[in-house]
Amino acid sequence: MPPRSESASRWSRAQGPGPPQVSALLAAAHRHLRVAPAVESADAVTRSHLGDGRCVGWYGPPVPGWRVAIDAERADGPPPPALASRFGAANFWARWTRTECLAKLTDIPVATWWHRHGLAVPPAPRWRWRTLPLADLVVTVAFARA
Repeated sequence: MPPRSESASRWSRAQGPGPPQVSALLAAAHRHLRVAPAVESADAVTRSHLGDGRCVGWYGPPVPGWRVAIDAERADGPPPPALASRFGAANFWARWTRTECLAKLTDIPVATWWHRHGLAVPPAPRWRWRTLPLADLVVTVAFARA
């Protein structure tokens, strides 16, 4: 994970044109995310469950014609050795959470995504995303045209 002092451009990138609402939500993503026990996150638009019982929920408003997904992982957790040897350990959790989000939004099983793209984000005008630190986590929020 890059140090928190690195520029936001290392953490996020928006691909393709999108409505101003998506850009605004991504810019203010930290305000629409909440970390809580899973039982307290039932009202989230979408959630990412962590192994320690916490849940990261997205509470942003809907954007007509766009779907949203999030994924979160512990920033200090070591990458699984088999995946790190396959995809590299550098910036692993940021790349992993982006892959998870885009696989969810495109309805592609994550293992199929790995075979096609690794942990890279292929250029496509139909999605926009942001990866950011949140407490002890790395979180990606992604939108895709419905």
